[in-house]
Amino acid sequence: MNNKDSIILRDLACLYRDVSRDPVQAERRKLWRQHNSLKPTRPLIYVRAFAWKEMPQAQCVCEDPLFRYYEDYFRRHLFWASLGDDSVFEPWVTVQAQYACSGWGVSGKCHFTDEPGGSFKVDYPIKTLSDVDKLRMPWHEIDEVRTAETVERLSGAVGDILTINVDRGPAFRMWTGDLSADLGYMRGIEHIMMDMLDNPDWLHRLVGFLRDGVMKTHDEAEAAGDWGLSCHLNQAMTYAEELEDPAANQNGVKRRQLWGYMAAQEFTAVSPEMHDEFMLQYQLPILKKFGLVAYGCCEDLTRKIDMLRQIPNLRRIAVSPFADVAKCAAQIRKDYVLSYRPSPADMVSYRFDPGRVRSLLKRDLEACRDSHVDITLKDVETVEKDPERVKTWVALTRTVIDEVFG
Repeated sequence: MNNKDSIILRDLACLYRDVSRDPVQAERRKLWRQHNSLKPTRPLIYVRAFAWKEMPQAQCVCEDPLFRYYEDYFRRHLFWASLGDDSVFEPWVTVQAQYACSGWGVSGKCHFTDEPGGSFKVDYPIKTLSDVDKLRMPWHEIDEVRTAETVERLSGAVGDILTINVDRGPAFRMWTGDLSADLGYMRGIEHIMMDMLDNPDWLHRLVGFLRDGVMKTHDEAEAAGDWGLSCHLNQAMTYAEELEDPAANQNGVKRRQLWGYMAAQEFTAVSPEMHDEFMLQYQLPILKKFGLVAYGCCEDLTRKIDMLRQIPNLRRIAVSPFADVAKCAAQIRKDYVLSYRPSPADMVSYRFDPGRVRSLLKRDLEACRDSHVDITLKDVETVEKDPERVKTWVALTRTVIDEVFG
């Protein structure tokens, strides 16, 4: 690393360290522990996205690719910390372990549009029923040499300022671990929906193979002592009184000590009965191994709340911009945390209108008055290059919370 890169990265690491040491972090941890344990708190705000690429602060200058990556990490988190939401900023920086195996032995080529940030179409690798025989059962194996090289370089740069945490958890988590996303990439949503009717036994075999593969890597990671307290996943802050707090380099834990997470966005247009038969029943054996579970992302779960009650350790349910907030709240009641996710287009993305934002938030939060609700702003692709907009939205949202919840 050249001297210029070193100075830039170390200065940013020091600023981030100061943010992580702010006493407000302890206050937020306490609130999230209580909230995720179904104890009364004010509704908490979690800003998951804020059109970072549009921000002037996103300009990176480090030349080395590794340090440029972490420069962006620090700059992004420092900007995030300025927004005033209830996110917790931990006193460490994470290196993701490199894996010897991270796929199913097949992959489909992605065809992108010419428009920056536009859509893409996958050339699905499973085109015929016999193509399922091309799949490879995955395994958990960390490339220790490549991982150590990254840790050594980052430690040499900022290791005296911040703890370098290594996430050694298995590769098959989040979208590679929820079965639904990889199924969509392999077969295509339109084909999956036809398979439920035309080839149900074959589809059961395919999803069962994915379940067994994910479970295998999870079991192997646990046997190897590679699950750690930085492996919690719940699309929010992963504090709860029933579980140990997130921590750096605390490995050798069991899944029952962690949050687990799954979604099924590809099944949003599928009936509750078929969602249950062809997806949830295969997700359940994986989810039951965890201490607590969060379910859902952008899919509409309005008609599927009762179905999700089969998950014995379920604690958080996503209520997406496409869901009926009032109907979800009436079903969820106080049994689970209601993760309310208003549309970013309505909230911050286009022609920001505080009056309209206030009206929409008040309508939805009124419906959630009898719920353990938090508010997640996510999938923000644009704020029309306004660096103050999300901060303004957070402040406005707090005033609506005060009005509705007192």
